[in-house]
Amino acid sequence: MNKEIINKNHKSKDAVFLRQAKADDIGALEQLLNRCYRETAGWTNEADLVGGIRITQAELASIIENPKHYLFVYPKTTTGTRDGNETGELLGCIAVDIKDDADSNKDDQNTSADKDKAYIGMFAVHPELQGSGVGNVILQAAESFATRHLADNGQPSRLTMSILSHRPELLAYYQRRGYQLNGNKMPFPDDGNNGEPKRQDLELLELEKVVST
Repeated sequence: MNKEIINKNHKSKDAVFLRQAKADDIGALEQLLNRCYRETAGWTNEADLVGGIRITQAELASIIENPKHYLFVYPKTTTGTRDGNETGELLGCIAVDIKDDADSNKDDQNTSADKDKAYIGMFAVHPELQGSGVGNVILQAAESFATRHLADNGQPSRLTMSILSHRPELLAYYQRRGYQLNGNKMPFPDDGNNGEPKRQDLELLELEKVVST
């Protein structure tokens, strides 16, 4: 996607809108996620830390079909507004994985607090829109969605996400938005399913934000 074909309205955070992803979006989602995470454009990429692909079409199809995993997309339109016709390209995406009572009862290792938790992942914004405030709107929308779904139990909601170690600028971004390291971490999976780590000490660090309902 060339810079000149992104309508200036797309760069306005006030024009951002999300809808739930569908099967027709899989190809565009694969392109967006692999570009944002594995190529060098933009400031959020992981190209210096991880090689290989970020996600496959089969994995995306599984996520979209999962009723407890919500994947949202910001589609490009002919006008840059919700009223325009979608072009088939995507400018952003974010996923929310809701944990509930059924999930907590499946595994004795899960704590009762697991049902109050939502995991936010697959957050990506087209490189040409990064720094414009578009990402902030997408993240806030996902947080609001998760909080509404977790509000029924009357307990504070826990929003979690994982980021790569050795990304101080990304950690600072999330800390400014209320997320903090909670001490949970794990080595980056070296199984070939998540890309290829470029350094031996690479870890996934968990961040958490507690939201009162």
